[in-house]
Amino acid sequence: MNDTHDPLLRSWVESANAPGHDFPIQNLPFGVFRRVGSTLPFTGGVAIGDCIVDLRAAADSGALTAPAREAALLAAQPSLNRLMAAGSGACSALRLGLSQALRQGSTQRALLEPALVPRLQAEHALPAQIGDYTDFYTSIHHATAVGRLFRPDQPLMPNYQWLPVGYHGRSSSIAVSGQRFARPCGQRLGPGEQQPQLDCSRRLDYELELGVFIGEGNVLGSRISIDQAESHVFGLCLLNDWSARDLQAWEYQPLGPFLGKNFATTISPWIVTLEALEPYRLPWSRATPAPLPYLDGQVARRSGAIDIQLEAWIETAAMRAAGQAPSRLSHSNFRHAYWNIAQMIAHHTVNGCNLQPGDLLGTGTQSGPEPQEAGSLLELTRGGTKPLQLPSGEQRSFLEDG
Repeated sequence: MNDTHDPLLRSWVESANAPGHDFPIQNLPFGVFRRVGSTLPFTGGVAIGDCIVDLRAAADSGALTAPAREAALLAAQPSLNRLMAAGSGACSALRLGLSQALRQGSTQRALLEPALVPRLQAEHALPAQIGDYTDFYTSIHHATAVGRLFRPDQPLMPNYQWLPVGYHGRSSSIAVSGQRFARPCGQRLGPGEQQPQLDCSRRLDYELELGVFIGEGNVLGSRISIDQAESHVFGLCLLNDWSARDLQAWEYQPLGPFLGKNFATTISPWIVTLEALEPYRLPWSRATPAPLPYLDGQVARRSGAIDIQLEAWIETAAMRAAGQAPSRLSHSNFRHAYWNIAQMIAHHTVNGCNLQPGDLLGTGTQSGPEPQEAGSLLELTRGGTKPLQLPSGEQRSFLEDG
């Protein structure tokens, strides 16, 4: 914790002071952007209120301290990889410098204000060049609920409580939220059928997840210890791992997800740093079995859980045409995760796997212990057998086009 977390801080960017605003001065998340319609390269930016601080312009403004300016120049690129590679110290210095310059009464206001761009005038690209993407399965509530649908005789596999289960995903199909994509096709085996057929998915689903961006990496053949793991994290984003459940159910044995997952993953354009999330830390604890020593550490136990509320909402084509507001499908909290971020990284590298700046880890669907906390339609509708009734009068078992 440092003075950037002070809940009494206010910014001279007045919109940042609105109650409940996503981007108060205590947040300062990172992304890349450019003005809508521009042909200029994307560049790093930081959200504050209804504006974005252009980090290239901020670095040239004279408003930042020397360490903050050096870090801003690393981020003033079409991706944030260079800033991520510089480690948590560079990011922390930049957050502090921007926080000081953006506070009410700051003498740097006149210098920094020309570097602000209205967010409504911005378009976004992926915040990093993502070399590799690994999706985990950290919610025991999700794993158990889905297991009951796919494997009623053994909902939770024996290894689940001993290691953070994950699979390697497809980085080429990750995009910033707001994308339109084709309904995926693949082999599906219908109820009572003896032979699969090639068809478009009829059971398209969302997955309410968090994404973890890696900062400083590790050398091939080395391990990242549980107590050092979070120093290799740049920050978190929202992540939706779109899923074709009918393709997944037919193909996942014995090697796991393939076409049911690799057609689209979308993330929020903004990355919230771990430093900004420090006030929301909670102790991480778990009943038996105790983790193996490489997955158990005092730092993780003391503050490995994070109180992040998560929601999923739906806006159908009919609702949009009628001007109706989106409807909330579910809400959960990341504090319910069975495995924490440090354990994900420690296990990922225990065999010497080298993580690199900009790599993305998914937490897996974040479902909570109560039925309304399920993070996917697969769980909410019990495999499509109990459709949801929407306020628009429509029903949904899985996602329709639009």
